[in-house]
Amino acid sequence: MYIYDEYDRRIQGQRVKQFRAQMERYLDGQLEEAEFLPLRLQNGLYVQRLAPMLRICVPYGLLNSRQLRKLAHITRTYDKGYCHVSTRQNIQLNWPQLEQVPDILDELLEVEMHCNQTSGNCIRNTTTDQFAGVATDELLDPRPYCELIRQWSTFHPEFAFLPRKFKIAVSATQEDRAAIRVHDIGLQIVRNEAGDVGFSVYVGGGLGRTPVIGSLINEFVPEAHLLTYLEAILRIYNQFGRRDNKFKARIKILVRAMTPEVFAEKVAAEWEHLRNGSATLTQEEIDRAKSYFTEPAYETLDDTAAQAEVDRLASETKAFANWLKRNVHPHRVPGYTAVNLSLKPTGVAPGDITDKQLEVIADLADQFSFGEVRTTHEQNMVLADVKKSDLYTLWQSAKAAGFATPNIGTLTDLICCPGGDFCSLANAKSIPIAEAIQRQFDDLDYLYDLGDIDLNISGCMNACGHHHVGHIGILGVDKKGEEFYQVTLGGHSGNEASLGRVIGPSFNAEEMPSVVQKIVDVYVEQRTDEERLIDTVNRVGIAPFKERVYAKAS
Repeated sequence: MYIYDEYDRRIQGQRVKQFRAQMERYLDGQLEEAEFLPLRLQNGLYVQRLAPMLRICVPYGLLNSRQLRKLAHITRTYDKGYCHVSTRQNIQLNWPQLEQVPDILDELLEVEMHCNQTSGNCIRNTTTDQFAGVATDELLDPRPYCELIRQWSTFHPEFAFLPRKFKIAVSATQEDRAAIRVHDIGLQIVRNEAGDVGFSVYVGGGLGRTPVIGSLINEFVPEAHLLTYLEAILRIYNQFGRRDNKFKARIKILVRAMTPEVFAEKVAAEWEHLRNGSATLTQEEIDRAKSYFTEPAYETLDDTAAQAEVDRLASETKAFANWLKRNVHPHRVPGYTAVNLSLKPTGVAPGDITDKQLEVIADLADQFSFGEVRTTHEQNMVLADVKKSDLYTLWQSAKAAGFATPNIGTLTDLICCPGGDFCSLANAKSIPIAEAIQRQFDDLDYLYDLGDIDLNISGCMNACGHHHVGHIGILGVDKKGEEFYQVTLGGHSGNEASLGRVIGPSFNAEEMPSVVQKIVDVYVEQRTDEERLIDTVNRVGIAPFKERVYAKAS
């Protein structure tokens, strides 16, 4: 993973000192709220419903055990003993004291972490597949390119005050696990017929008030010109993006207004001025970025013997077998696997993790995965390099700490924003709805029979819970001061990205578990062999689901 150099340490240290002085001036009344607003946003600080919220950057979701232990210390010392994994792979503190935020930033600096550009109208954290570097279906490791984008975009003066926030995701796998088609820019790493590395570029995707699937504007941008092409896109957006209306300021609105074809033409014309400029990537620079992501000290293992032992243990212990099926992911190195640590036990807000649990994960990472862990946009964590021979021991430890719920990919592995319990923008609570649905579907055998189902919950139209791309999406809405929930069906964030369709009028909170149950019942009745919920919805449409959900009891 990337390690700070002397330049990083110096500039980050200066940044913290600068913000400490700004905070002091604000608390002393020398800065008005409007003046302080852009300063705090540049440092990841929000004012939420009950307390400030501080968003900590986790570049491309990668953390080491030392950083985990520091996060544990920070949540214990400056917060209420827990933090939250966001859908952008970042970490959020929901209860810091305003005057202590500079102290938190100082603590983060000790372990090469920061809060830069986790908010505000700038380029946010670049995300990627949580199995980057170990996935079996990966063309090559996308993390060096994420790091190059991070270094290029951090403190970039031209793009510090964009019309609106801006998000980039990178995928290098056959099946997109980074949701690149619903990002402002989505990058798919490809090779051309000559075998050269490059990028297919999608622009103008995004969720929120106006959800849009991104448009492919360039099938192949050569590797060397990754940053120059991104710069051309950002310049066109900066020049033509709406600044008079924040609801129409995202690049997705601009691309739709211009049409993708015209937008691509303008980017191509701008690129002509940039493509061989200072941001052109030399092979030396690409190799420098790749040097930060060297392989750990993998052992040469007998994969067949290890798998046989795992199979034997699974045959003796059903709970272990369930965990293997749902939480363990293939690894490109024989004898190794990647393991999902579920942060979705029933009764816990999805993505929440305590200070003690952070320390347990740090210990597990040191013992089983070369001291490294990844956050996921599904709000879980991953140990990416676990020996198959260690799986049973790891499972026992994870189970004792509450991380072994065998539900990855199932309906109860739902994505959920903090909602009205914390967020000042939310129209309705999300967490109680998530818990009620999890309690409705607490039979694992039933869950496994249902197969893979993405259920996503957002407390407002900002769509932090990605409800638009859930197979089942739930959106909190306000009706004359009361909380209701709108349901969509048919969303998908992968290669065949699609937006869910609203099935009809909204429901009150008490109805939501039964509404989801009725949707599932129709799926079970209508599905064919091996058909997922999303496939059934696409085949039969939403009418049968709508009819069942709104049918009046006889």
